[in-house]
Amino acid sequence: MSVPVSRRSVLRGAVLLGTAGALAPALPGGPAAVAAPPTTGSTPATAAALGRVDQPVIANCATWGARPPSSPVSVVPSRPNKIIVHHTAFPNSTDYSLAHAYANSREIQDLHMDGNGWLDSGQHFTNSRGGQLTEGRHGSLYALLHGQTMVQGAHCVGQNSQAIGIENDGIYVDVQPPQALWDSLVVFCAFTCQQYGIPASQIYGHKDFASTQCPGLLHDRLPELRSAVVARLG
Repeated sequence: MSVPVSRRSVLRGAVLLGTAGALAPALPGGPAAVAAPPTTGSTPATAAALGRVDQPVIANCATWGARPPSSPVSVVPSRPNKIIVHHTAFPNSTDYSLAHAYANSREIQDLHMDGNGWLDSGQHFTNSRGGQLTEGRHGSLYALLHGQTMVQGAHCVGQNSQAIGIENDGIYVDVQPPQALWDSLVVFCAFTCQQYGIPASQIYGHKDFASTQCPGLLHDRLPELRSAVVARLG
């Protein structure tokens, strides 16, 4: 059985999360935690017929009370080509509330900025154990909704300018995540694949690119995740 490490040492560890790259002008502030407006000329019926995945509720940085980045984030003028799934290695909280999800996002940002010395949260998005989604690095939600650029992250060495990083709260080396987290992860990945034109086959785990346990048992379920995303995409 693997022995969980402390949440502070994991989120400070450069093995689990990559370093940020060069800086560039920041994106405008992202939309709030509401669904995106429908495409002009489309209706719910036609969207469903086309297999369109509706935008899940994602709380932007302002909504959960993020600190401003210490310097401008770097914008990559191209679409990402993959999604990388992580777990935070935080203790598995039984508080599934929205308030806890927001507090968790603030704690991650504090650790990444104050502990690691990064300019902002390393991951693009965070998924709570209650299934609530939050924006991680500033500008990530704006870029996702527009589907043409991405913000450079700091979640996986060598992949930060080409992969969207989604942190799943908790540690899953020997336990499965709550169903709410899993269901939210499926919807998030399906929407992200749709927005950026990423094939479901290009959903990976952190350990595919680094020597790490991350994302634990979620890595074993990647085939299931990819199949669920394909089904969502129709």
